[in-house]
Amino acid sequence: MLKHVFIGAALAVTLTSTFTAFANDTMPGEGVTVQPARATWNTGFFQEALVRRGLTTLGYEVKKPKDLTNPIFYKSLALGDVDYWTNGWFPNHDSQLPKNFYDKAEKVGYVVKAGGLQGYLVSKKYVEKYNISSLEDFKRDEVKQAFDKNNDGKADLVACPPGWGCENVIAHHMKEYDLGDHINPQKAAYEAGMASAIAEYKAGEPVFFYTWAPNWTIFKLKPGEDVMWINVPEIKPTKAQAVGEERMTVSGVPGAVSDPVKLGFVVSDIQIVANTKFMEANPAAKRFFEVFTLPLADISEQNARMNAGEKSQKDIESHVDEWIAKNQEKWNSWLEDARSVKM
Repeated sequence: MLKHVFIGAALAVTLTSTFTAFANDTMPGEGVTVQPARATWNTGFFQEALVRRGLTTLGYEVKKPKDLTNPIFYKSLALGDVDYWTNGWFPNHDSQLPKNFYDKAEKVGYVVKAGGLQGYLVSKKYVEKYNISSLEDFKRDEVKQAFDKNNDGKADLVACPPGWGCENVIAHHMKEYDLGDHINPQKAAYEAGMASAIAEYKAGEPVFFYTWAPNWTIFKLKPGEDVMWINVPEIKPTKAQAVGEERMTVSGVPGAVSDPVKLGFVVSDIQIVANTKFMEANPAAKRFFEVFTLPLADISEQNARMNAGEKSQKDIESHVDEWIAKNQEKWNSWLEDARSVKM
């Protein structure tokens, strides 16, 4: 009798182990081909590669992503020509959606909630030295003098090149806050301007620049340690910003001079956007989209590596390997969640 108990127990363990292994290796995406898209800005490449790797691990055959501009992507998604991308910025992208977009597509999960930051940063050392809290402080002579690099009597700001959306907003700020005689927005190539700013910072000089997140800049010059986000004097949105006015003042921003901070730019959630029919037919993929999330610092760190030269697709896939290895438990839990969804 005892022998039968041992045999029964051994069989139960074997069956349990077999079931667990089967569950872990379930391929809900087997036989399904997926066409992702990818934004044209490389600061969004990392999350795209991670999500693609997740779907591949779930058994989907994921094609090379199509690099598309925002309006073309959203139109293509609604038409069903592509299935998803990880680069939605909302409400920033709201005005670029085709009519009746949400009849055929939807946002799902949060890659980074409130991760799409934009604004002005200043050396922490000089924020404290001159008690800088806002762009308004650059009207003070001692502040202008400290940040004047070319002796024209104005503080120099690393700004946006012509044609960038942020160029228009910065120009709006210069006009609305009467800063034209006090701040000189430098519109040369952004990366070159930031490279100079970083060199100046390392030499102990003050820096003043516009940036967005995620971005390599806030990995090189960390908010709260090296630099601080500062306020605009008051919220005065452009016509395009008006719909997101309430999201131009944000609480809980690490490294801000105040809480909340008036950034003067609409803060966006970074989200996956997918075709509704695709998600209905692929609940495992939908569940992976729902649980996938990334720390803003991890994206910025990877962006810094690309900026330093590790920017080939092979490099990006290597960054994915390293991230998964460092976050294996979290990664496995996402896959388990996706596999547990009933078809």
